[in-house]
Amino acid sequence: MAKQQSSTIPHLLAASELTKEQIQGLLKTAKLFSTRLKGNQTLPLLKGKTVVNLFFENSTRTRTSFEIAVRRLEGGTLNFASTTSSVQKGETLIDTAKNIQAMGPHCIVVRHSSAGSPVTLSKALNLPIINAGDGFHEHPTQGLLDAFTIQEKLGEVAGKRVMILGDIAHSRVARSNIHILRKLGATVVVCGPPSLLPPHPEALQVEHCYRPESILPQADVVIALRIQLERQNSMQIPSLAEYSKIWGLSRERASLLKKGAIILHPGPINRGIEIDPDVADDEPRSVILDQVHNGILVRMAVLAEICNPDGLTHWMNQEGTSHAS
Repeated sequence: MAKQQSSTIPHLLAASELTKEQIQGLLKTAKLFSTRLKGNQTLPLLKGKTVVNLFFENSTRTRTSFEIAVRRLEGGTLNFASTTSSVQKGETLIDTAKNIQAMGPHCIVVRHSSAGSPVTLSKALNLPIINAGDGFHEHPTQGLLDAFTIQEKLGEVAGKRVMILGDIAHSRVARSNIHILRKLGATVVVCGPPSLLPPHPEALQVEHCYRPESILPQADVVIALRIQLERQNSMQIPSLAEYSKIWGLSRERASLLKKGAIILHPGPINRGIEIDPDVADDEPRSVILDQVHNGILVRMAVLAEICNPDGLTHWMNQEGTSHAS
């Protein structure tokens, strides 16, 4: 079994469990990677280590960026496909994960449709677990990369007014963003149809509204979300066309944004539903592709911190940067 090293972050299960200092440390590491590693330059912080991408849901950006992040740290990856595994024969999640652990990897990145799956694995295995999305619970690395992108484009997160627009009730991205952005000092407003907001949105300790026009002129950041049809028990809006008409980020609504405001979207984008194509492609205001790029840097930071904190500290000290600061 792979020997584990001590880490100030033994797992990454939820953004709600991260302290402000841990968030700032991960963002600082990602920033250092972005400035010190040029082009396809690699860093041997995961040399000799294997990371398993244990994905039970489809993914393009998250799984690929984790794989690239591991390779840029000179580690190896194994991509697990549930459709071609013994899961199809009735094997449980824990049995699948225990069999993978017996093969000696150093970390498991898991995406699963059931909320709490990463926590369950962290208790059953002697391996670091990174949550790549669990049901509509959380998606912590997406929250981190969104915060990193806001910081990169606007200088800092503190004091910014961030509007999260769309299907809040079923969005793990929204939950992770709320935890991280509030801890970093941002004001968060959630907006969407009443049926797609949590029953008690005030419990999230955020502002809420039902019409985007009331908040867009004051927003520094808009995060548009996809309608999570696969996580709804029934259609909770009359139609996608009506949703687009009232809540979609159209060219007209985007024109209400103040100068310098930025638009994010975690993907995949449903063009013409939650966001118009012209708005999605309107660089530099739209930073959607910057989010994708920054996902690699942030996931490199998470992997290095969890899988090789001592090596990361040594490298940062060599670079003249304190890991603890």
